[in-house]
Amino acid sequence: MDITGIIEFLQSPEGLEMLNQSASMFVELFLELTVLFLVISYSVALLNQKLPAEKIQRILGAQSGHGYFRAAALGAITPFCSCSTIPMLVGLLKARAGFGPTMTFLFTSPLLNPIIIALFIPVLGLKVTIAYGVLALSISLIAGVLLQHFGFEKYINPELLEDKPTSCCNSGCGSKPVKEPTLWQKAWVECWSLFKQMFPYMVIAMLIGALVHGFVPAEFFSQAAGPDNPAAIPTAAVIGIPLYVRVTTLLPLAGSFVAKGVSMGAIIALVIGSGGASLPEVILLKKLFYWPLLLAFLLVIFSMAVIGGFVFNLFII
Repeated sequence: MDITGIIEFLQSPEGLEMLNQSASMFVELFLELTVLFLVISYSVALLNQKLPAEKIQRILGAQSGHGYFRAAALGAITPFCSCSTIPMLVGLLKARAGFGPTMTFLFTSPLLNPIIIALFIPVLGLKVTIAYGVLALSISLIAGVLLQHFGFEKYINPELLEDKPTSCCNSGCGSKPVKEPTLWQKAWVECWSLFKQMFPYMVIAMLIGALVHGFVPAEFFSQAAGPDNPAAIPTAAVIGIPLYVRVTTLLPLAGSFVAKGVSMGAIIALVIGSGGASLPEVILLKKLFYWPLLLAFLLVIFSMAVIGGFVFNLFII
C-alpha cells in the first residue's frame, strides 16, 4: 500500500476507528504509566534512603539461594505490569541487590503477580494455574542463577544507576548556607531524575504500544496461531511481545480462542510472551541494558513461553 492508499484508509470509517482506539490507548497508557512510574520510583527511592544498602544486599544477595527465592516472592506480591517493574528494577540495582535475584524479580513480577493469578483460576482452572505458576517460577529462578553465573551484570548501563549530585553543596552556595535536604526531598530528586531520563523512551514505547493495540485486530492471534499452523506455539511466543496484549485483557478471551481451535499451549505461550516482555518494556530496558543482556532477557521469555506451551499441550491438558 502506497502513501495515498494509507491516507485513504486512515480517512475511512474503519481507519478512523483504529486511530481513535490508538489515541485512547495512548492517553490511558500515558496517564497510567506516568503515575505508576513516579509513585513506584519515589517509593523505591525513599526506601533506599531509609533502608541501608547493606540490608538490601543481605536480603536479596546472590551469595545463597535465599536471595533468589525472596526476589521471586517480591515479584509475586507486587501487582506490576511489565513496564511498571522498571523503576523497581532500577531501585534494586541502585541498592546493589544481587544481580541474579534482581533479574529473577524482573521475570516473576509481571507473570506471577496477584492480579494475573486471580484471573487464571476462574478462567483456566486451578490445575492450569498451579502448573503455570510452577513453570514461571522455576524458569525465572534458573535464569537468574545462570545470568549471574555467566557475568551478565557487566551489561547494565551504569548511567542510570549513578546518583546525580544536587546543584549546591551542603556548605552552601555563595554566602548563604544551604539547608540539608530531607529524606523525602532526596527521594524526590532521585525519582524525578530517573523519570526525566526515561520519559522520552516512555513516550516512544507508549506510542508504539498504542498503535499496535489500535491497528492489530484481536482475531490476528487466532489466525496466526490457529490449528492450521504446526508452529503455533513458537509463533504465539514471538508475536506476544509486539502484539502488546495485556494479560488481564487476554485471559478473558481464552475461551473464544479455544473455540476457534487454538491450543491451550499456544494461549499459554502468548500469555508468557506478551506478559513477560511487552514491546514498551523492551524499549525502556534498552535504556538500562546493553544488547547482550537485553537479548538474553528476551531469550529467557521466549524459551519460557515455548517450553510452557509444549509442556501444557503434552502433559497438562
